[in-house]
Amino acid sequence: MMYHTPALLHESVDGLNISPEGIYVDATFGGGGHSRVILDRLTTGRLVALDHDANALANAPDDQRIIVERGNFRFLRNYLAHHGYRQVDGIFADLGVSSHHFDEAGRGFSFRYNDAPLDMRMNTAAQLTAKAVVNQYSEDSLTTVFSEYGEISDAWRLARQIVTARKMSVINSSGQLVEAIQRCIPRGGENKYLAKVFQALRIEVNSELDNLKSLLMQSINLLRQGGRLVIITYHSLEDRLVKNFFKNGMFDGVAEKDIYGNVNVPFRQVNNKAIVPSEEEVVVNNRARSAKLRIGEKN
Repeated sequence: MMYHTPALLHESVDGLNISPEGIYVDATFGGGGHSRVILDRLTTGRLVALDHDANALANAPDDQRIIVERGNFRFLRNYLAHHGYRQVDGIFADLGVSSHHFDEAGRGFSFRYNDAPLDMRMNTAAQLTAKAVVNQYSEDSLTTVFSEYGEISDAWRLARQIVTARKMSVINSSGQLVEAIQRCIPRGGENKYLAKVFQALRIEVNSELDNLKSLLMQSINLLRQGGRLVIITYHSLEDRLVKNFFKNGMFDGVAEKDIYGNVNVPFRQVNNKAIVPSEEEVVVNNRARSAKLRIGEKN
């Protein structure tokens, strides 16, 4: 089984505007699909690739031009400094969950497997699991997680249902969680609702939005002038952060103007509208259907 089919492959690599001698980062190595295309465009250049899932490292190509590290991109500055790089020419990140994670029942990312453990850790060495969130978080904390990260309108009701169910028995598996919240799941919208529930838990377990904010802020100093930051997102929470960051240089609010009315932002938006997959790509790779690509160039 293929580890992962890369989304918007050529559009994203084109967006890096690669110089054959440049230094580039693939912050989410995964199956290595994007990295291989980047390497194809390098001569004496180098690629630093990160992934916090040990399974992904097995996909690393045998190529002296690539450095592959197991780690979270929130520590990108440290990894680059370790290898002697203060600045780079381009940073790429595909924020999607690899097909490997959804398809491997033991990782607990999908509600398709009833007996899957509630895990959802990208980094299997991390401590916090979805089981801990579901069974140990307070009702108020659960409400916040499902409201903010799943954008679920009746998050309070969902949280209360979980708290009631776990008093009877510990919720260990995906199937037990689905059973516990059955009263909250709307008829005809089961998959969409459950996708939001599992998305919220996954974001909480892996601190995904905080990690993204850290990557975006680091990129301001890590990219050389004219360097490109290329990000693929898969849901509105991520896309909103990236869009606001490119537009205003912050995650919410409006950028401040100087006395002449000019907005001083660290990036120029290369594409004002997000690039989305073609109909042909979605037919071949349905999981790419929600992907959005945004490209910023360092001012």
